[in-house]
Amino acid sequence: MPESPLAARAAVGDLVGAQPAAWDLAGELPIALLRKLGAQGLLCAEVPQSFGGLGATGQDNGEFTAYVGSLDSSLRSIMTSQGIAAAAVRRFGDREQRKRYLAELTSGKLAAVGFSEPGAGSELAGMGTRLTADGEEFILTGRKMWVTGAGYADYLMIVALHEDAAAAVMVPTDSAGLRIEKIPDPLGCRAAGHCDVYFDDVRLPASAVLGGGGQSLPLLFTTALSYGRMSIAWGCVGILRACLQTAAAHAKKRAQAGKVLADHQLVQRHLAELLVAERSATAVCEQASRAWDANSAEMVVSAVLAKHFAAGSAARAAGSAVQVLASAGAQDGHVVARAFRDAKCMELIEGTNEICQLVLAQHALSSVN
Repeated sequence: MPESPLAARAAVGDLVGAQPAAWDLAGELPIALLRKLGAQGLLCAEVPQSFGGLGATGQDNGEFTAYVGSLDSSLRSIMTSQGIAAAAVRRFGDREQRKRYLAELTSGKLAAVGFSEPGAGSELAGMGTRLTADGEEFILTGRKMWVTGAGYADYLMIVALHEDAAAAVMVPTDSAGLRIEKIPDPLGCRAAGHCDVYFDDVRLPASAVLGGGGQSLPLLFTTALSYGRMSIAWGCVGILRACLQTAAAHAKKRAQAGKVLADHQLVQRHLAELLVAERSATAVCEQASRAWDANSAEMVVSAVLAKHFAAGSAARAAGSAVQVLASAGAQDGHVVARAFRDAKCMELIEGTNEICQLVLAQHALSSVN
């Protein structure tokens, strides 16, 4: 197991190599690679060492996530899902559940997380998935959509209504009554295993219900979404860094009108804006990670701010990178072509731009006497 952030980066870099373009075209990640990364604790690096993780701080995990995001957003998406599941187990699981599930999530088992439903994205009141007690067991019914990583997962961490509250439940993907359907041809993160999932009276033991259930639905969402938003934000920093590096390298060697692109002032403007976006997004993400590590009251709004700013910046910057590369970057599989599609999806998941703006506006209003 890597013992430092630099060792973790090296381990992932060696395993990933030049494969992301082929993964994007095929729409699939190698399951053996995911299990190997999971067994090294690299898919949820914040899990404490006592449970088999790396014990990374939010800051170190963020920089590591950015590095993976610079290589491949589909792989980073799997990290985000695994990290959300692990964070929920740590926050809501009892002692035995933490011991069991965290050990599995750092030894090669894979987890996906299901929130959204056809009638319930950001509107929690529309959720229809239910967990019902039946003797010493529980029955799960309903549907989740766009579950990232479900195509590879051993567990689905599903948020459902339970009695007068809510629950997070760990559902083995080989459970009877569970159906997983892969989403064909997604716009971005094409190899991330996005699926729709259906639960037809899936029977589960009480040990699968984190903390026995009965949690506040907003609390469940806030805990999971805060981790997910920070992970996505850091992943967008990685997209920005990949776009900046690729565009700058191309501009230094591609000649046009008797001089390299880097000598054209309009191209320099694109590069300057890429640099500003990358540095600014990094600073916002660092602030969010500090709030996360300190368990600050600002943690939730900081995560929303980081995700909103970094995703929007990445989407705009990816467009600029494609503009600089022109036809050289306009082919599926190319790093900036992937960034262009992947970054747009980052403006949609874990709260759309508009949802983030509403949260930030409410925070601004609440701070005024």
